[in-house]
Amino acid sequence: MIRVPELSLVVLVGVSGSGKSTFAARHFKPTQIISSDYCRGLVSDDETDQSATPAAFDLLHHIVGVRLSRGLLTVVDATNVQYPARKALIDLARSHDVLADAIVLDVPEEVAIERNATRPDRDFGAGVVVRQRKELRRSLSKISKDGFRRVHVLRGLDEIDAAVVGFERAWTDKRELSGPFDIIGDVHGCRAELESLLERLGWQGVRHPEGRTAVFVGDLVDRGPDTPGVLRLVMDMVEAGTAICVAGNHEQKLVRALNGRKVKVAHGLQESLDQLAAEPPEFTARARAFMDGLISHYQLDGGRLVVAHAGLKEAFHGRASGRVRAFALYGETTGETDEYGLPVRYPWADDYRGRAMVVYGHTPTVRPEWVNNTICLDTGCVFGGHLTALRYPERELVQVQAEKVWYEPAKPLGGGPGSGREPGMLDIDDVRGTRHVETRFGTRVKVVEENAAAALEVMTRFAVDPRWLVYLPPTMAPPETSALDGYLEHPHEAFEEFAAAGVSEVVCEEKHMGSRAVAVLARTPEVARERFGVADGSTGSVYTRTGRPFFDDTAPLVDRLREACEPLWAELGSDWVVLDCELLPWSAKAGELIRSQYASVGAAARTALPEAVSALETAAGRGLDVGGLLDRTRRRSANAALFRDAYARYCWPVDGLEGVRLAPFQILACEGRTTALEPHAWHLSALSRLDSPLITPTRHVFVSLDSARSRAEAVDWWESLTAAGGEGMVVKPAGYVPGRVQPGVKVRGREYLRIIYGPDYTESLDVLRRRFLGKKRSMALREYALGLEALSRLTDGEPGWRVHEPVFAVLALESEPVDPRL
Repeated sequence: MIRVPELSLVVLVGVSGSGKSTFAARHFKPTQIISSDYCRGLVSDDETDQSATPAAFDLLHHIVGVRLSRGLLTVVDATNVQYPARKALIDLARSHDVLADAIVLDVPEEVAIERNATRPDRDFGAGVVVRQRKELRRSLSKISKDGFRRVHVLRGLDEIDAAVVGFERAWTDKRELSGPFDIIGDVHGCRAELESLLERLGWQGVRHPEGRTAVFVGDLVDRGPDTPGVLRLVMDMVEAGTAICVAGNHEQKLVRALNGRKVKVAHGLQESLDQLAAEPPEFTARARAFMDGLISHYQLDGGRLVVAHAGLKEAFHGRASGRVRAFALYGETTGETDEYGLPVRYPWADDYRGRAMVVYGHTPTVRPEWVNNTICLDTGCVFGGHLTALRYPERELVQVQAEKVWYEPAKPLGGGPGSGREPGMLDIDDVRGTRHVETRFGTRVKVVEENAAAALEVMTRFAVDPRWLVYLPPTMAPPETSALDGYLEHPHEAFEEFAAAGVSEVVCEEKHMGSRAVAVLARTPEVARERFGVADGSTGSVYTRTGRPFFDDTAPLVDRLREACEPLWAELGSDWVVLDCELLPWSAKAGELIRSQYASVGAAARTALPEAVSALETAAGRGLDVGGLLDRTRRRSANAALFRDAYARYCWPVDGLEGVRLAPFQILACEGRTTALEPHAWHLSALSRLDSPLITPTRHVFVSLDSARSRAEAVDWWESLTAAGGEGMVVKPAGYVPGRVQPGVKVRGREYLRIIYGPDYTESLDVLRRRFLGKKRSMALREYALGLEALSRLTDGEPGWRVHEPVFAVLALESEPVDPRL
């Protein structure tokens, strides 16, 4: 059985005619095999054109590199009998941190010559095979030193025909282990603290009653009072199958010392050597074998969790090389030293963009801090700090205080990783170009480059502080166009749409006459700092659906809204909340739009049309045949008056915050909960507790779509709302419905639509009924999924750039050309 790593470069070695292509086709997928002959054909249309060989191998190396960078097993089908050819492939594998295996097919010379003679494309004669055979014989004596992980030599046709190829999982691959885990930071010989921490975590001896697995991040040894005790406990847990452990740099150095190799005795190594000298030789031998067998890192829980002593950037996850092991053990340094003579470590976590959570230790900090879905658990227990564990997947930190300072640190403990910039914030490389955003709500959203560029301009020039910009609401589509006389939109079509989708109950909410607003509120400045990283004393933001602030200074509005939301803190069990609201009146934000786009039209029409009616009436009195024109002008004059009345209802005087109202209708998120997924009855009930002059309630009715009477009552309610000057209503499924079901449909009243389509729109309903809704509906669904994804990432505690990714995508989609009247 030939066993090769699942992720590796497999190099076939053999003379022309040795059967490499046949062997490869028998044991590997066609897509895994990269043939030099095929590449030669690609660059010359002739697989036998030897003049194309350099270009063919350039192409072969490029394809191999792309596959290895994507983590795909790759097989090179070429003669590879010369050392330079093999070395180039080994170097390529090393550059991508994967292992390389060689499979040598050693067939008798006469067999290869005979096979070539039967193929018209191999008419180069026996001399080529003889020369290749000599090169192969010279290679066989030293190929094991080329740098391959393993060389598999198959001699003769029988061995080749009988060969079976299997695949080995990487030692680092424990993706089948899904936890739950208790991940424990650097212990450094502090046995008593380790026992206290395990007890606090609920462990009983070497087992946990809930079946949890302990994961140690390395550096069990050195500096502390009882390295043998720590090793004994951890080894017993590992042997019991209830713990795993990765290698730390201190274990590696201790093993070298125990093996008699020359090492610098410093940083607590002498304490470990002295303590182990007092132990029985068999224990020391057991400990040495255990530490020597520790590997660089583990991938756990389907690849969603990576544990390495000093951390690991995404490109190294699951890879195997000296470079990967060095990074996992020591991290990365800048090449500089600090004032204490210690290496300055490069803050790799600041640039981390991987999907896997990375948990590590190595660099002691005062407190553990999340940076881009990574966390360091070394909180300096041996230096008098804490021993820290992370419960996974709960993301709960558990600590015990050190009993004393066991070892004086060379320098004060740091405050956490960081390079001086905001590591969790969106970077231009996160959003530049065409991208796809994955969501957990059944939608993979494409953002094209030109839309991303437009969104980038808005976000960089006009948006609020990005730390508050955690959500943007989706656009909302109208229902299918109504066929009822005199109506463009009517509740009937909305009800029919949801009923056809299998929704049995909907809620109809008053559509407020204002501007869509998102409010992000922290109860105190301390909460704002801890949860959102905002340390300027502000406690929230209120912004538009494109992420812009409503006012130059939103602090007074935030303060009043926080005070109004006081009942929510206990209700939600959270010190922060994100609300979906409407800010009233519309004129508070859109005053200039109303004056320039609507009021000017209304004023002109109300001035000119009565004069035109009067002139036409005079003409009719003189016997001129202007009856048809007079009737049409009278209707236009009446429509102009209705148009003016429609937009005027959206305006009332405001002085600062006096006159401004907020109508919250949904609680989007709070600590640990994406509440946007809760039924609307829960939202409306919770928000009804807000009692403040600032708050405008959202009137609503629930409708059973199986009941004609319930539908009729909702239609009557809508007609009364719109007859009184209201904009209309939003129809939503009463609870969250997965799939391609509109989250909400706006049904606007006859008179409000005059603002949208013009004063005389009722004169051209037949034309307007041909409006196309498909693009608007698609956009609404995509933006809804992106919004839920952003909220879910926020409540999951993911870094800001991950939250901003779907938020940015919503903003980018708003650049798509869609009829703005819909």
